[in-house]
Amino acid sequence: MLDFNSKKGFICDMDGVIYHGNQILDGVHEFIDWLKAENKQFLFLTNNSGYTPEDLHQKLARMGLDVSENHFYTSALATAAFLKDQKPHATCFVIGDAGLYNALYDAGMSMNDVNPDYVVVGEGKNYSLESLTKACNLVMAGAKLIGANSDLSGPIEEGIMPACGALISPIEIATGKKAYFCGKPNPMMMRTGLKMLGCHSAEAVMIGDRMDTDVISGLESGMSTVLVMSGCSTPETAAQYAYRPTIVLSGVGDIPKEAARTASMPAAQ
Repeated sequence: MLDFNSKKGFICDMDGVIYHGNQILDGVHEFIDWLKAENKQFLFLTNNSGYTPEDLHQKLARMGLDVSENHFYTSALATAAFLKDQKPHATCFVIGDAGLYNALYDAGMSMNDVNPDYVVVGEGKNYSLESLTKACNLVMAGAKLIGANSDLSGPIEEGIMPACGALISPIEIATGKKAYFCGKPNPMMMRTGLKMLGCHSAEAVMIGDRMDTDVISGLESGMSTVLVMSGCSTPETAAQYAYRPTIVLSGVGDIPKEAARTASMPAAQ
Protein backbone atom coordinates (compact mmCIF):
# COMPACT_ATOMS: atom_id res chain seq x y z
CA MET A 1 0.00 0.00 0.00
CA LEU A 2 1.11 3.56 -0.71
CA ASP A 3 -0.27 6.32 1.53
CA PHE A 4 -0.49 9.31 -0.80
CA ASN A 5 -1.73 11.51 2.03
CA SER A 6 1.62 11.25 3.81
CA LYS A 7 3.66 12.34 0.78
CA LYS A 8 4.69 15.98 0.36
CA GLY A 9 5.87 16.04 -3.25
CA PHE A 10 4.71 14.52 -6.52
CA ILE A 11 6.84 14.31 -9.68
CA CYS A 12 4.72 13.36 -12.65
CA ASP A 13 5.53 12.46 -16.24
CA MET A 14 3.29 14.04 -18.90
CA ASP A 15 3.09 12.07 -22.17
CA GLY A 16 0.89 9.04 -21.52
CA VAL A 17 0.11 10.20 -17.99
CA ILE A 18 -1.55 13.61 -18.38
CA TYR A 19 -2.31 13.54 -22.10
CA HIS A 20 -1.93 11.69 -25.40
CA GLY A 21 -1.07 14.24 -28.07
CA ASN A 22 -3.74 16.91 -27.58
CA GLN A 23 -6.17 14.67 -25.71
CA ILE A 24 -6.40 15.00 -21.94
CA LEU A 25 -6.62 11.66 -20.14
CA ASP A 26 -9.41 10.55 -17.80
CA GLY A 27 -9.06 11.62 -14.18
CA VAL A 28 -6.40 14.27 -14.75
CA HIS A 29 -8.63 17.18 -13.68
CA GLU A 30 -9.49 15.36 -10.45
CA PHE A 31 -5.82 14.56 -9.80
CA ILE A 32 -4.65 18.17 -10.21
CA ASP A 33 -7.57 19.46 -8.14
CA TRP A 34 -6.55 17.03 -5.38
CA LEU A 35 -2.90 18.17 -5.49
CA LYS A 36 -3.96 21.79 -5.09
CA ALA A 37 -6.61 21.11 -2.45
CA GLU A 38 -4.16 19.10 -0.35
CA ASN A 39 -1.37 21.68 -0.78
CA LYS A 40 0.94 19.10 -2.30
CA GLN A 41 4.13 20.21 -4.02
CA PHE A 42 4.11 18.96 -7.60
CA LEU A 43 6.25 19.06 -10.70
CA PHE A 44 5.63 17.81 -14.22
CA LEU A 45 8.89 16.28 -15.39
CA THR A 46 8.90 15.43 -19.09
CA ASN A 47 11.50 13.86 -21.34
CA ASN A 48 9.97 15.61 -24.35
CA SER A 49 12.57 18.23 -25.26
CA GLY A 50 10.46 20.09 -27.81
CA TYR A 51 8.43 22.22 -25.41
CA THR A 52 9.32 25.18 -23.19
CA PRO A 53 7.62 25.50 -19.78
CA GLU A 54 5.46 28.25 -21.28
CA ASP A 55 4.48 25.92 -24.15
CA LEU A 56 3.42 23.29 -21.62
CA HIS A 57 1.51 25.84 -19.57
CA GLN A 58 -0.38 26.90 -22.70
CA LYS A 59 -0.93 23.30 -23.83
CA LEU A 60 -2.57 22.37 -20.54
CA ALA A 61 -4.55 25.65 -20.53
CA ARG A 62 -6.08 24.67 -23.88
CA MET A 63 -7.18 21.44 -22.20
CA GLY A 64 -8.79 23.36 -19.34
CA LEU A 65 -5.98 22.91 -16.79
CA ASP A 66 -4.44 25.86 -14.95
CA VAL A 67 -0.83 24.94 -14.14
CA SER A 68 1.78 27.71 -13.94
CA GLU A 69 5.19 27.58 -15.65
CA ASN A 70 7.11 26.90 -12.45
CA HIS A 71 5.53 23.43 -12.28
CA PHE A 72 7.39 22.14 -15.38
CA TYR A 73 10.89 20.80 -15.93
CA THR A 74 12.00 19.25 -19.23
CA SER A 75 14.86 17.19 -20.58
CA ALA A 76 15.83 20.25 -22.63
CA LEU A 77 16.39 22.23 -19.42
CA ALA A 78 18.30 19.29 -17.92
CA THR A 79 20.50 19.09 -21.04
CA ALA A 80 21.22 22.82 -20.96
CA ALA A 81 22.10 22.70 -17.24
CA PHE A 82 24.45 19.76 -17.82
CA LEU A 83 26.29 21.46 -20.70
CA LYS A 84 26.56 24.75 -18.80
CA ASP A 85 28.20 22.86 -15.92
CA GLN A 86 30.48 20.90 -18.24
CA LYS A 87 31.60 23.74 -20.51
CA PRO A 88 30.14 27.23 -20.02
CA HIS A 89 29.48 29.09 -23.27
CA ALA A 90 29.96 25.94 -25.34
CA THR A 91 28.89 25.80 -28.98
CA CYS A 92 26.31 23.32 -30.27
CA PHE A 93 24.88 21.88 -33.45
CA VAL A 94 21.29 21.08 -32.57
CA ILE A 95 18.64 18.79 -34.00
CA GLY A 96 15.49 19.66 -32.10
CA ASP A 97 12.60 22.05 -31.57
CA ALA A 98 12.14 25.39 -29.81
CA GLY A 99 12.23 23.97 -26.28
CA LEU A 100 15.76 22.65 -26.77
CA TYR A 101 17.06 25.72 -28.59
CA ASN A 102 15.59 28.12 -26.01
CA ALA A 103 17.01 26.17 -23.07
CA LEU A 104 20.49 26.12 -24.61
CA TYR A 105 20.42 29.83 -25.49
CA ASP A 106 19.21 30.71 -21.98
CA ALA A 107 22.11 28.69 -20.53
CA GLY A 108 24.63 30.70 -22.55
CA MET A 109 25.22 28.25 -25.40
CA SER A 110 25.62 29.40 -29.00
CA MET A 111 24.87 27.60 -32.26
CA ASN A 112 27.70 26.40 -34.52
CA ASP A 113 27.46 24.06 -37.53
CA VAL A 114 31.18 24.17 -38.44
CA ASN A 115 33.20 23.00 -35.42
CA PRO A 116 30.86 22.79 -32.39
CA ASP A 117 31.78 21.40 -29.01
CA TYR A 118 28.60 19.31 -28.95
CA VAL A 119 26.03 17.75 -31.25
CA VAL A 120 22.78 17.87 -29.30
CA VAL A 121 19.76 15.83 -30.40
CA GLY A 122 16.16 16.00 -29.22
CA GLU A 123 12.77 15.53 -30.83
CA GLY A 124 12.18 17.97 -33.68
CA LYS A 125 10.69 18.71 -37.06
CA ASN A 126 14.09 19.60 -38.56
CA TYR A 127 15.18 15.97 -38.30
CA SER A 128 16.23 14.88 -41.79
CA LEU A 129 18.88 12.93 -43.69
CA GLU A 130 20.68 16.22 -44.25
CA SER A 131 20.78 17.06 -40.53
CA LEU A 132 21.81 13.48 -39.66
CA THR A 133 24.64 13.56 -42.19
CA LYS A 134 25.84 16.89 -40.80
CA ALA A 135 25.66 15.57 -37.24
CA CYS A 136 27.58 12.40 -38.11
CA ASN A 137 30.44 14.31 -39.72
CA LEU A 138 30.65 16.78 -36.83
CA VAL A 139 30.83 13.90 -34.34
CA MET A 140 33.53 12.22 -36.43
CA ALA A 141 35.43 15.52 -36.36
CA GLY A 142 35.39 15.55 -32.54
CA ALA A 143 32.07 17.00 -31.34
CA LYS A 144 30.61 15.20 -28.32
CA LEU A 145 27.21 13.56 -28.86
CA ILE A 146 24.48 14.50 -26.39
CA GLY A 147 20.88 13.23 -26.32
CA ALA A 148 18.10 15.06 -24.51
CA ASN A 149 16.60 11.70 -23.50
CA SER A 150 16.91 7.99 -24.18
CA ASP A 151 13.21 7.28 -24.85
CA LEU A 152 12.74 5.15 -27.96
CA SER A 153 9.08 6.08 -28.45
CA GLY A 154 6.31 8.21 -27.01
CA PRO A 155 2.52 7.80 -26.99
CA ILE A 156 0.33 9.85 -29.32
CA GLU A 157 -3.37 9.72 -30.11
CA GLU A 158 -2.80 7.45 -33.12
CA GLY A 159 -0.32 5.10 -31.38
CA ILE A 160 3.38 5.89 -30.90
CA MET A 161 6.00 8.15 -32.41
CA PRO A 162 9.82 7.79 -32.43
CA ALA A 163 11.49 9.68 -29.59
CA CYS A 164 15.03 10.94 -29.05
CA GLY A 165 16.61 7.56 -28.31
CA ALA A 166 15.43 6.22 -31.65
CA LEU A 167 16.25 9.42 -33.55
CA ILE A 168 19.84 9.58 -32.28
CA SER A 169 20.62 5.91 -32.89
CA PRO A 170 21.56 6.36 -36.61
CA ILE A 171 24.27 8.82 -35.52
CA GLU A 172 25.56 6.36 -32.91
CA ILE A 173 25.58 3.49 -35.40
CA ALA A 174 27.19 5.47 -38.23
CA THR A 175 29.93 7.02 -36.06
CA GLY A 176 30.49 4.28 -33.49
CA LYS A 177 30.10 6.95 -30.77
CA LYS A 178 27.67 6.55 -27.89
CA ALA A 179 25.53 9.48 -26.80
CA TYR A 180 25.24 10.76 -23.24
CA PHE A 181 21.58 11.25 -22.28
CA CYS A 182 20.52 13.99 -19.85
CA GLY A 183 16.82 13.21 -19.31
CA LYS A 184 15.21 10.46 -17.26
CA PRO A 185 16.45 8.08 -15.94
CA ASN A 186 19.57 10.21 -15.46
CA PRO A 187 19.65 10.86 -11.68
CA MET A 188 20.69 14.49 -12.23
CA MET A 189 17.21 15.27 -13.56
CA MET A 190 15.55 13.62 -10.57
CA ARG A 191 17.77 15.44 -8.07
CA THR A 192 16.87 18.73 -9.73
CA GLY A 193 13.17 17.85 -9.52
CA LEU A 194 13.38 17.06 -5.81
CA LYS A 195 15.31 20.27 -5.19
CA MET A 196 12.62 22.28 -7.00
CA LEU A 197 9.97 20.65 -4.80
CA GLY A 198 11.96 21.15 -1.62
CA CYS A 199 11.42 17.48 -0.74
CA HIS A 200 13.54 14.59 0.43
CA SER A 201 13.19 11.51 -1.76
CA ALA A 202 11.39 9.60 1.00
CA GLU A 203 8.69 12.29 1.03
CA ALA A 204 8.08 12.17 -2.73
CA VAL A 205 6.35 10.03 -5.36
CA MET A 206 7.35 9.50 -8.99
CA ILE A 207 4.41 8.85 -11.36
CA GLY A 208 4.88 7.66 -14.91
CA ASP A 209 3.85 5.26 -17.65
CA ARG A 210 7.28 3.77 -18.41
CA MET A 211 9.25 1.23 -16.42
CA ASP A 212 12.57 2.03 -18.12
CA THR A 213 12.58 5.78 -17.43
CA ASP A 214 9.94 6.84 -14.90
CA VAL A 215 9.83 3.91 -12.48
CA ILE A 216 13.56 3.16 -12.53
CA SER A 217 14.48 6.83 -12.02
CA GLY A 218 12.13 7.13 -9.05
CA LEU A 219 13.24 3.83 -7.57
CA GLU A 220 16.95 4.62 -7.86
CA SER A 221 16.34 8.06 -6.31
CA GLY A 222 14.69 6.51 -3.25
CA MET A 223 11.17 7.62 -4.09
CA SER A 224 7.90 5.70 -4.02
CA THR A 225 6.83 4.90 -7.57
CA VAL A 226 3.50 4.72 -9.39
CA LEU A 227 3.16 3.03 -12.78
CA VAL A 228 0.02 4.07 -14.65
CA MET A 229 -1.43 2.01 -17.49
CA SER A 230 -2.61 5.03 -19.50
CA GLY A 231 0.46 5.26 -21.73
CA CYS A 232 3.20 2.95 -22.99
CA SER A 233 3.15 0.16 -20.42
CA THR A 234 0.89 -2.89 -20.18
CA PRO A 235 0.84 -5.55 -17.46
CA GLU A 236 2.74 -7.82 -19.86
CA THR A 237 5.54 -5.35 -20.65
CA ALA A 238 5.86 -4.26 -17.02
CA ALA A 239 6.28 -7.88 -15.92
CA GLN A 240 9.42 -8.21 -18.06
CA TYR A 241 11.47 -6.03 -15.70
CA ALA A 242 13.35 -7.30 -12.65
CA TYR A 243 12.14 -4.38 -10.51
CA ARG A 244 8.62 -3.40 -9.50
CA PRO A 245 6.82 -0.09 -8.92
CA THR A 246 5.38 0.56 -5.48
CA ILE A 247 1.86 0.51 -6.93
CA VAL A 248 0.23 0.07 -10.35
CA LEU A 249 -2.85 2.17 -11.20
CA SER A 250 -4.97 2.58 -14.31
CA GLY A 251 -4.35 6.34 -14.35
CA VAL A 252 -3.62 9.37 -12.16
CA GLY A 253 -7.34 9.75 -11.48
CA ASP A 254 -7.00 6.75 -9.15
CA ILE A 255 -4.65 8.66 -6.83
CA PRO A 256 -7.32 10.85 -5.16
CA LYS A 257 -9.48 7.72 -4.77
CA GLU A 258 -6.63 5.80 -3.15
CA ALA A 259 -5.91 8.77 -0.87
CA ALA A 260 -9.56 8.92 0.22
CA ARG A 261 -9.66 5.18 0.79
CA THR A 262 -6.50 5.27 2.91
CA ALA A 263 -7.79 8.23 4.94
CA SER A 264 -11.00 6.35 5.75
CA MET A 265 -9.20 3.28 7.06
CA PRO A 266 -9.09 2.83 10.84
CA ALA A 267 -5.76 3.66 12.45
CA ALA A 268 -3.58 0.70 13.34
CA GLN A 269 -3.72 -0.21 17.00
